[in-house]
Amino acid sequence: MENITLLLVDDEIEFVETLSKRLAKRGFTAPFVTTARDALDKIMTMQVDVAILDVRMPEMDGITLLGEIKKIQPLAEVLLLTGYASVQSGIEGMKKGAFDYIMKPADIDELVKKIRDAYERKKQQEDRIAKAETKAPNYR
Repeated sequence: MENITLLLVDDEIEFVETLSKRLAKRGFTAPFVTTARDALDKIMTMQVDVAILDVRMPEMDGITLLGEIKKIQPLAEVLLLTGYASVQSGIEGMKKGAFDYIMKPADIDELVKKIRDAYERKKQQEDRIAKAETKAPNYR
């Protein structure tokens, strides 16, 4: 299995701890934080392949955090999690660059598939950029 770097962000500590453990059992390293501020600190110090964000958090919602993550790491893929059915949030998140939108409680197998799909898209984007850089003329 590829070594996919995850970051879980959810203000519900029991939920995010459990999710991290469930993902670890499937071979993922899944560090977590419980605030948007801590998430941004992590994004500044570690390369993230896929971030999984709760949409509803007290200090900064997941949609706003998504935009901030994309400013810092544009190729990081983001999955949005919410316990509240909101088509509008999903649409808004997708417009801002979210890879997908998942309802809580997420089926772990479905979540793992979406993580792998998001990672694959990130790798494809990185490969296209690398190919473009090698084909670009050198004007020095």
